[in-house]
Formats: sequence, C-alpha cells, structure tokens
Amino acid sequence: MKQQLEDSIGYLKQLGCLNSEVGIVLGTGLGKLVEHVKIIQEISYADIPHFPVATVEFHKGKLIYGELEGKLVLVMQGRFHLYEGYSLQEVTYPIRVLKALGIHTLLISNAAGAINPAYSKGDLMLLDDHINLQGSSPLAFGTVEEYGERFVDMSAPYDQELLKVASAAAKKLDISIHIGIYAGVVGPQLETRAEYRMLRIIGADAVGMSTIPEVIVARHLTLRVLAVSVLTDVCDPENLKPINIPEIIKIVGDTEPQMVALFKHIIKE
Repeated sequence: MKQQLEDSIGYLKQLGCLNSEVGIVLGTGLGKLVEHVKIIQEISYADIPHFPVATVEFHKGKLIYGELEGKLVLVMQGRFHLYEGYSLQEVTYPIRVLKALGIHTLLISNAAGAINPAYSKGDLMLLDDHINLQGSSPLAFGTVEEYGERFVDMSAPYDQELLKVASAAAKKLDISIHIGIYAGVVGPQLETRAEYRMLRIIGADAVGMSTIPEVIVARHLTLRVLAVSVLTDVCDPENLKPINIPEIIKIVGDTEPQMVALFKHIIKE
C-alpha cells in the first residue's frame, strides 16, 4: 500500500492539490455542496493511480479540490462501500490520501435509516458514537503500525468541539437536528424486521452501510471528525414497508440544502 499511496499522492500533488485543510466525503445523493466550491481541480477517481472507482449510481466518482468559505478543501463526490466488493482497506484508501494532502479535519455525510422512533424522514442526525457491525476493521492488517498506532482509542470518535460547533450552527440556521448513535452494516440488502428490533435494543438511533470505516482510519491518522446522517426512511419493524429508492433520493434532495448550509457554516467557523 505504501507505494500505491506514494503514486496517488504524487499524481495529485502534480495537479496542485496542496495544503488542503478540510476533507469532505459526500454520501448518497449529497453532491450539491460542490456547487458552492470555487473549483481549482476536478479529477475523476478513474484518473488517480490506485484509487477505487465508484460503482453506485448516485455517487459521481470525482475528487474536487477548491476553496469553500475561505478554506482549501478536498471533496469526495462519492464514496466506496464494502457491498461494492471492495476491502476495508480499499474503502478507506482515499482518507489516507486526503491526510497526506494536508487535511486536519474530515466532514462526512451519509444517508441512513431511522431506528429511533422519535426520528422522522428528512431529519438530520449528528453522529456522537457508532456501532461497527461490518465484521472487521480497516486497521486489521499486518503492517498497520507503519501508518500509525495499532491500537487506536475510540472513546470519542467524533470530535466534541466540532459537535458543539455543528449544534450551534444548526440552531443559528433554524435546522432541527438530532444527536445519536449510528450502526454500520455491510448491506446492500436492507434489514429484516428482526434486525431492526435488534438494532433498537443495542442502542442504535440510525443504520447505514458506510462511514464507520472512514472514521476509524481518520482517527488512526489523528484527524478531527464530524459526521451527519440524512434520515431517509423510518425503520419501524411493526410497520415495515418495502424500500422505495425514488422516495429516498427525493428525501435526500429535499434535505440537501440544509446539509449544504450546515457544512458551509461549520467550515466557516
């Protein structure tokens, strides 16, 4: 991996992607933040040596380097998932690249299902903690200590100061927002009624198929992390309905302006 990282980083540095401060990972249908970036470079993942290629319909697969709210940012317009057939090391490879290009803070968005019965479709949730149900760790490989400490502390994976900034920003922008626990599963199938009951019992407020691997590697690299979920469906095991992908994408689209405003304000602060 070391030589691959050197190739990827060298290619991006040649394009001038230097001195970035904030990395942003945009989840399903959450690509419009890019419209607010003063773009310096727009690079297809397929052009970056050794970079995975996004295979999900709603992930554009571009790395955007530019300026947002006075900060140099690197924006991943689309991410990678275990359910695409990638390994955890491949899923998190871009985070290592972003760190090498200078970022000190990582903002992550995702679409998730609401487990907490008090949550509704279209709500936003700041992640305060998570439950890893993806079966392994992106740090579970033999040479991990070449990249950072093997035993990474996860007592506070999401930066508490950034959570305060985000909560204050949501209040200022009149955005209703929850703070909760995210459970990460492999997918791509949705959960059964029994699985939704289990998730509620173990303390999850929302469930999704991403984010946790990136957060683990970000903490391995000592990055500050903030993550926000758009809750696209209500996972009530007693009233479970078949998945409606067009409805989920519509909810993401309707909620996206709030997410964009929130991220811009956080970056400005």
